Amino acid sequence: MITVIGSLNMDLIVQMDAFPKQGETILGQAFQTVPGGKGANQAVAAARLGHEVAMIGCVGKDSFGEALRSVLQQEHIQTGAIVSSPSALTGIANILIYNNDNRIVVVPGANYELSPSHLEASKHLIQKSQMVIIQLEIPKETTAYAIRMCKEAGVPILLNPAPAANFDVQWMEDITYLTPNETECAEIFNEPIDHLLEKYPNKLIITLGSDGARYSDGTYPIHVPGYMTTAVDTTGAGDTFNGALAYALVEGQSLDEAVYFANIAASLSVEKFSAQGGMPTLDAVFARMAGF
Repeated sequence: MITVIGSLNMDLIVQMDAFPKQGETILGQAFQTVPGGKGANQAVAAARLGHEVAMIGCVGKDSFGEALRSVLQQEHIQTGAIVSSPSALTGIANILIYNNDNRIVVVPGANYELSPSHLEASKHLIQKSQMVIIQLEIPKETTAYAIRMCKEAGVPILLNPAPAANFDVQWMEDITYLTPNETECAEIFNEPIDHLLEKYPNKLIITLGSDGARYSDGTYPIHVPGYMTTAVDTTGAGDTFNGALAYALVEGQSLDEAVYFANIAASLSVEKFSAQGGMPTLDAVFARMAGF
């Protein structure tokens, strides 16, 4: 089983012909509510590939919270460890889209109510997991507590450091895999990439978008190329990569095989609208790997 500890948001998406100026009111083209949050996205990515997945997170006692739970249940994800905040509303991301550009305001809401005590209540899930996926859209102290729990239980950790400002370099000793993109890597370490790959072999996996990903096997630097495709919406590519990487590693693939698998899954995810909308099934990934 893969357990995901992280955020659940409802994305409020407005498409428009122009961004409004200060104090201006304009008419938009379209509005959608789309389930999101990096934690929920990565849980869906792993579950859609066919693995057993449990989600630990926090939502509000509101319609968005109910809807997000329902979406995960439809993906056959265990939701018993998603708690409801008595005071905070479910997290949201307000996304304005114009001419392939976007402006996003995230209100964490109940995500920032997820506490170490909630993790203790779900200790049994963590202890029996084959891997735990964590991101950084929850309180820093809760992330640190989750890492300690996993270390004590001997459970591998895949940490996706987004937003990078919430990362603590001291965690590198205890996590199994770190998956920043180039921007996040620069913000966290401020060191040359080649040096970092040598410093953290088989642990630091830097994602490069359509160019694939890089890591070091301890002897040589490895570049696993991406799959070129026509992107419709890149929102969920990184989350798909992380969920697919965890799936492949738990299934016993080598790191090289797992990164290649995750790249293929991510390439499929960008061909449809919304973060979760394009996340592929296992059959779809295998078909692309086979050249179909």
